[in-house]
Amino acid sequence: MTRTDTTAVLAARPRPGFVETPFVRSLTERALGYVAAGYPVHFRGPSGSGKTTLAMHVAHLIGRPIMLICGDDEFGTSDLVGGQFGYRKRKVIDNFVHSVLKTEEDVAQRWVDNRLTVACREGLVLVYDEFTRSRPEANNVLLSILEEKVMVMPASRNGTSYLKVHPDFTAIFTSNPEDYAGVHKTQDALGDRMVTIDLDCFDRDSELAITQSRSGVPAEDAERIVNLVRAFREMGVSEFGPTVRSCIIIAKVLALQGVRAVSGDPVFEQTCLDVLAGEPSRPAGSAKRGRCRDVVLDLIQQHCAADSAAVINLPRGHHAGAIAS
Repeated sequence: MTRTDTTAVLAARPRPGFVETPFVRSLTERALGYVAAGYPVHFRGPSGSGKTTLAMHVAHLIGRPIMLICGDDEFGTSDLVGGQFGYRKRKVIDNFVHSVLKTEEDVAQRWVDNRLTVACREGLVLVYDEFTRSRPEANNVLLSILEEKVMVMPASRNGTSYLKVHPDFTAIFTSNPEDYAGVHKTQDALGDRMVTIDLDCFDRDSELAITQSRSGVPAEDAERIVNLVRAFREMGVSEFGPTVRSCIIIAKVLALQGVRAVSGDPVFEQTCLDVLAGEPSRPAGSAKRGRCRDVVLDLIQQHCAADSAAVINLPRGHHAGAIAS
């Protein structure tokens, strides 16, 4: 990580054990194709669908330093562009004639470029994560950047009204669907300037590979967990079904405690109930929550039954493989 002015610039590297299945590779190649043609890419999908990881992976493959911005409802344009932060004091002492001392002082406000300006000026890869959590008016500055390749600057920035965007500047955006809490509707003009790739859930092979890589559980356990989560998702019990993130959480807990993914194990069953039936997106009301729990327990019986070939007794506390962060 390097720093430009007061802003951190990232140099992304692949996560150890990063999984790149044909499904993931196809998404990556699509995004890189749009970037090569000069268009910003927008990954849109539910929480846990891998948007940020995929955006950072594509940014790494582009090969330029990365500027990361996370959307925030409190953002104004100055939080992206910059503003007057603090003061610069200048003092001149003239003692050319030793018997005469002349002192001149002046104080001026100091302009500091914020992350978007630095990215445009230096030709960085901008990863604007959850950009729709910022208010639309804060993002208006992006319109001329993405289309005309010119950034309109406040008059207070050293007397310059415009900043020509560096030719290597690239933008990658991520967002949740608009029906998520805390998400603003995207301006049509801004959405028209980017290519949106909708992400739902990974295919089964990718979810299996990711779950095992991120947790270290045996392949049999990863398969049971993924089958369980995918079946629960297909039941449509809630508006936002669980993603591969739920698979990873369950698998990491089992790996840490040395528990196998088999029906009848109280730790495994309780973990599945907590992760799947207890998610905040589940419908309210005791009857509906009870319905979710019943569905999870039924699916555990269907997809996680013990069999002699798959079950290996491990002592509690045994780590079933390395756990990735």
